[in-house]
Amino acid sequence: MKLKIGTRGSPLALVQARQVAADIERLSGGDVVGEIVAFTTGGDKLTTERLINAGGKGLFTREIDAAVDDGRCDLAVHSLKDVPGAIPDGQELLAYPKREDPRDGFITVNGIKKLADLPRGATVGTASLRRESQTLALRPDLNIVTFRGNVQTRLKKLEDGLADATYLAMAGLTRLDMAHLASPVPVETMIPAAGQGIITIAARPDDLDADIVALLRKLDDPMTRLAATAERAFLIELDGSCRTAMGGHAYFHDDLWKFSGEVLRPDGSQRWVEHGIAQADASEDELAELGRAAGQRIRAAAGGDLPAFEDD
Repeated sequence: MKLKIGTRGSPLALVQARQVAADIERLSGGDVVGEIVAFTTGGDKLTTERLINAGGKGLFTREIDAAVDDGRCDLAVHSLKDVPGAIPDGQELLAYPKREDPRDGFITVNGIKKLADLPRGATVGTASLRRESQTLALRPDLNIVTFRGNVQTRLKKLEDGLADATYLAMAGLTRLDMAHLASPVPVETMIPAAGQGIITIAARPDDLDADIVALLRKLDDPMTRLAATAERAFLIELDGSCRTAMGGHAYFHDDLWKFSGEVLRPDGSQRWVEHGIAQADASEDELAELGRAAGQRIRAAAGGDLPAFEDD
């Protein structure tokens, strides 16, 4: 039996989809194989614009979601940080395979390994409002330029001298065997985007054979699901979009679940940070409450309205 797997066509997205296909084939004993169906999404067509000027979050999943809805694909493989809080009716995030490194990676071409070591007035390239605001919070003297594109495109821009430094997710670099290019930024310094380092498998379970749904659910890593649940609850509580700079990260440490979330003003001049903990045996609902409660505290601390970037 063959399953059509929808994915973006970037090298990283293809690596992720092929890994899911390989896992499906392995878990089914070879009875089920995956056929990759690649899409160029609206987000992939952006090379210079910010997401907020082009339709916002969901630009990287919309075409693939439509293909799952109309039956051109049986399932989709998404990077979780690209998935909006609300997913299409009838679809479900069936599995979260084990998380990769959630940290941001700091990259230069001159050997500088820390943001703190960049010379005064240096330029950092990023299209992420979160990374922009976090960078300015740490180094208000730096200049920010918009840096869009996939991993290879952004590295080429850096080599061409369009910026002195940039960031890429360590998870993506690791999956592409390029982690050696970056210096990981501690999550205590830059809280990652909700879902960073996690991929998810979306499908319409009511349209699939029950055995296939059960097979896809075998790809789920319970600890990753719990972390993803807390982080998406935080995102949804704050109506997370690409207009508000925010980070949310859940992790298991010292026999406790820990959550850190923050929202920043666009220029980094103010940040609201909240932390929370849950017991080691916390349920999925309790992890969701952990993220949701942090979001509620941040909204209250910010006076009810969250700062947002405006269109250019």
